[in-house]
Amino acid sequence: MNRPLVYRSLFYIVLLAACVALFQLAARFPLQHDFTQNALNSLEEGSVHILAQLDQPLDITVFATGQDAQQGDVRKLVSDFVALYQRYKSDIHLTFIDPLKEPEALRKSGIRGNGEMVVHYAGRSEHLTTLNEQTLTSALMRLARNREQWVMYVTGHGERKLDGNANHDLGEFGRRLVQNGYRVSPLNLTVAPEVPDNISLLVITQPQHKLFKGESAKLLRFVERGGNLLWLLDAEPLRGLESLAERLHIDPLPGMIVDPAAQQLNAPSDWTLGGGYPPHAVTRDFDLITAFPYATALNAEDNPDWVRHTLVEGATNGWVSQRRDLRFDATQDVPGPFSLAVSLQRGDPGHEQRIVVVGSGAFLSNAYSGNGGNLDLGMNMVNWLAGDEQFITLAPHTAKDGALTFSKLQLTVFTYSLLLALPLLMVAIGGLLWWRRHRAA
Repeated sequence: MNRPLVYRSLFYIVLLAACVALFQLAARFPLQHDFTQNALNSLEEGSVHILAQLDQPLDITVFATGQDAQQGDVRKLVSDFVALYQRYKSDIHLTFIDPLKEPEALRKSGIRGNGEMVVHYAGRSEHLTTLNEQTLTSALMRLARNREQWVMYVTGHGERKLDGNANHDLGEFGRRLVQNGYRVSPLNLTVAPEVPDNISLLVITQPQHKLFKGESAKLLRFVERGGNLLWLLDAEPLRGLESLAERLHIDPLPGMIVDPAAQQLNAPSDWTLGGGYPPHAVTRDFDLITAFPYATALNAEDNPDWVRHTLVEGATNGWVSQRRDLRFDATQDVPGPFSLAVSLQRGDPGHEQRIVVVGSGAFLSNAYSGNGGNLDLGMNMVNWLAGDEQFITLAPHTAKDGALTFSKLQLTVFTYSLLLALPLLMVAIGGLLWWRRHRAA
């Protein structure tokens, strides 16, 4: 009996059985890990979170030819991209339509360009002309909202506008709201008989001219009726909003916060950095730096009518200054830390009124909203105020630069290593092996 042959046969049988078993395990329990630096083959946690909110099948129809002069194989690019989403939601159905072969379908769908897609979910649809994670995930978020959400903002007194492009306006924030499925509209209290009751929340920013008493009364009635409110204060006079501050038991300290910690990081002297986020639904898993320019400290008094939470703390070693040079004066200035944003809530869980007051209107302005996590924190506030806590997600991480930059010396070493050193090493190893075999023979 040839024992080596038997052992060899048993080895191959065991090896084949092990391969079959591993294949079955891999098919039943798939495991993947993205080793790329920029996680190019994975979705952001926010995208995965949105997919978890979709409990019905998702249909994606792409109008694309097989080849494109500039982009190449468009269908393969789209298929590979959608596969990232299908990894987390198996009932995503992808369909391709050739616009050249089916012009009637192209006309009915209103498609204009090659590669445009239509996303269908629960009887609603979204058109996308740009394909990337931000645009598709934003479309899914809009489709996931099962009700129309209106956000109105007070105008008529020089307030910051949610559709404005000036540095002091909130246009970027407004665009992010629309991108995430909210409807945004201005509200002039001199014309409107009352603040509508069917809106998700009202945004008030710092007026530059004093409100009429009748306008202030409309705001008070809106709060008394249980309306949700986002109030962005500045270190300025309240100009007709004193009665609202009194009703909410908010007492802004006169003067502006000075934060030495921000100055140590070479930030402007009128900035205050968010230094802490106490536990709350708005700040869940939120750890990004936020900047609050020209901030005022919010001294919220305890009141049995409202449950108060501090959302953002700052200026632990700072102070509130009323001096032009912002220097500390122990006889007048108030030392920190301070509340930069607070939440108020009351009522039962079935109908809970929610209010957020932020001590910096510039916090979400076009000039500063791109700093750190300002926009993301602002969206968290709106989602909480509108009762959409399920859309409070982690902010997407900034992609790392994957480009490699070499100095002239490094490039020379790298080039000669590949062209000379590595081939010579392979020849040397081959020669050594030949010499050892020749010597053994």
